[in-house]
Amino acid sequence: MNFRQLPAFAMILAVAIAPLAHASTTKPTSSSYLVTHKAEVAATPAQVYAALGQPDKWWNPEHTHSGKASNLKMDMRAGGCFCESWDAGSVEHLHVIQALRDQLLRLEGGLGPLQEKAVTGILTFAMAPSGGKTQLVVTYRVRAAEANLDASSDMVDQVVGEQVTRLVSFVEKK
Repeated sequence: MNFRQLPAFAMILAVAIAPLAHASTTKPTSSSYLVTHKAEVAATPAQVYAALGQPDKWWNPEHTHSGKASNLKMDMRAGGCFCESWDAGSVEHLHVIQALRDQLLRLEGGLGPLQEKAVTGILTFAMAPSGGKTQLVVTYRVRAAEANLDASSDMVDQVVGEQVTRLVSFVEKK
């Protein structure tokens, strides 16, 4: 599946995973929106943070350019890259702008089809311990000078939510 096929797939997936995490999207405007997903993870913040550095284990390969999650890498330091590389090419999905071990990982960039729209996107994974578990809050704040950004908010919300669900599942299976 490529990025153009995502809306229908994402709608089906959102219905299937809805009970697993709490999600909300601010009222999108033509130039901005904020997607938020919250989940309780049966793991420590250190385990969640370590898993973030292994996107090849939890990111859906259908949301890659190469079709293989094994081509994904994340360098967990400021200036580091969440990148995909394969024989025919490479892409920087996001770059790390803040990394606080076991607490926060913040990345900047436009995911998927947002990249060509010249958006500013800030994806944040915030972790806090809570009774032997971790409260995970993932936000993706997207802004653009281009009009009609609001048309992508539902799809982006669903894709980010899917990745959060996959991350939680990966961490809890370890």
